[in-house]
Amino acid sequence: MATSNAPTSAAPSAASPQSSPLVMRIIGACALAHLINDLIQSVLPSIYPMLKANYGLSFTQVGLITLTFQITASLLQPWVGFYTDRNPKPYLLPLGTICTLVGIVMLAFVGSFPMILLAAALVGIGSSTFHPETSRIARLASGGRYGLAQSTFQVGGNAGSAFGPLLAAALIIPFGQGNVAYFGLFALFALGVTWMLSQWYREHLNLFKAKKGGQATHGLSKRRVTAALVVLGLLVFSKYFYMASFTSYFTFYLIEKFDLSVASSQLHLFLFLGAVAAGTFFGGPIGDKIGRKAVIWFSILGVAPFTLMLPYVDLFWTTVLSVIIGFILASAFSAIVVFAQELVPGNVGMIAGVFFGLMFGFGGIGAALLGHLADIHGIEYVYTLCSFLPLFGILTVLLPNTKKA
Repeated sequence: MATSNAPTSAAPSAASPQSSPLVMRIIGACALAHLINDLIQSVLPSIYPMLKANYGLSFTQVGLITLTFQITASLLQPWVGFYTDRNPKPYLLPLGTICTLVGIVMLAFVGSFPMILLAAALVGIGSSTFHPETSRIARLASGGRYGLAQSTFQVGGNAGSAFGPLLAAALIIPFGQGNVAYFGLFALFALGVTWMLSQWYREHLNLFKAKKGGQATHGLSKRRVTAALVVLGLLVFSKYFYMASFTSYFTFYLIEKFDLSVASSQLHLFLFLGAVAAGTFFGGPIGDKIGRKAVIWFSILGVAPFTLMLPYVDLFWTTVLSVIIGFILASAFSAIVVFAQELVPGNVGMIAGVFFGLMFGFGGIGAALLGHLADIHGIEYVYTLCSFLPLFGILTVLLPNTKKA
């Protein structure tokens, strides 16, 4: 890709990636904010065993907590993205962080199942504003390296999700639910970061408006674009239904099948989520070089042999396979989001909102459904059933071949 030596008088309608430089400090701040946001979110599933014991919850009720969080996040995100693509609201980002702060502090002090659901819903509302807005800011600061920006942004979230269970095991599990309040300090720090990002975004609204009107260069018909978006949605479904089995129930699976302690099971979950973070980081830049479609092929269909083996192996190989699965499966999401944004230029926030919304929505529905199946058939049955989901990756063959202009 050519470097940015073009004159500043170049027509703004071109809105080329080279018309704006790569601003790594802003992308890094987006990743840091994402780390804290998802670290706070990960507290909820991390304390499921404690909540289940304290309140006598069933697996179905545990799934409903996840469903409540995921639905408030997923249903609002596309609308937030759609609206702010057309009516930029730079200060919506810190307002969402305040909502997350209120939700996490509530979770520390609630005493009933309905109040747990309300706290989960507030954290979900915070996420519904965070993801489309911050994803847009990261893309604006990308200098045209969209895969790098999206994967750096996303790896922050994955790192937060990985460290959340460790911090929960250290701060909450031994000392009780009230210690969840300490995570409010992270939310306060995130509020400062998102305020700074909103200031930068406000100062660069002219850049956003220039890029907003970008025209598609892939030459695909509207019908073909719609079909490709549906395929991408189905791939997100297979990925996040399978991921829901890990994020909500992997600790229960390890405790039941291998008789591990809660703390030990959290360490195994950390290894899986750490592998997810690493896979996400590499997926975006590789997609910039070899194409998004190749990464999607490898990430979803390529993980199937390992998921199919997982339910039948011992603890050592369960650990090894979970790390391999996390690394490979995670590399797809950045590629999927950027692929979709290139199919529908000018709707960066809406597309980010749709796909982050699908991620949360499918994850939430998956958690509720899989929890119900675990109540009926047992937790091991869930992993046997989910092992077939990555076979949906064969649908990648239906995606169009697009070339970078």
